[in-house]
Amino acid sequence: MHTSRHLGAAILALTLSTVLSTACNKSTDTGGTTSTTGTSTGVRVSHIDLGRSLTADKTIGGTTDSFKPNDTIYASVATEGAAPSTTLKARWTFQDGQVVNESTQTIAPTGAARTEFHIAKPDGWPVGKYKIEVLVNGVTAGSKDFEVAP
Repeated sequence: MHTSRHLGAAILALTLSTVLSTACNKSTDTGGTTSTTGTSTGVRVSHIDLGRSLTADKTIGGTTDSFKPNDTIYASVATEGAAPSTTLKARWTFQDGQVVNESTQTIAPTGAARTEFHIAKPDGWPVGKYKIEVLVNGVTAGSKDFEVAP
């Protein structure tokens, strides 16, 4: 009798911990960007915008997800939160998963902030589907799909 009572309590505890873990790590859709909430760094990605030009405040002038082969592709990464030091990494991949570029920036935000990343290829990007993935301190925090068309 004691064994089944202990087994029932263990199953209840496991179920409760699974539910709580799922609730604390929920993902939210932020306009084409999937960002993880509740990160331990205090900084989260709230949005990723793409375009062909950047304004002085590091926002995109005319967002788009479709580019020409010779375009410079800019990403403006919006973050929220504060931390004395946070590492943002932009990983740009082609449709087959091949990494075409990675770059890292260290930021020390005290609230809402924008960080800019960009890629260019003078001889032209191959036509196809691409993705930018943004990592906060090595953990995926958001991504955005885009394409290069003739």
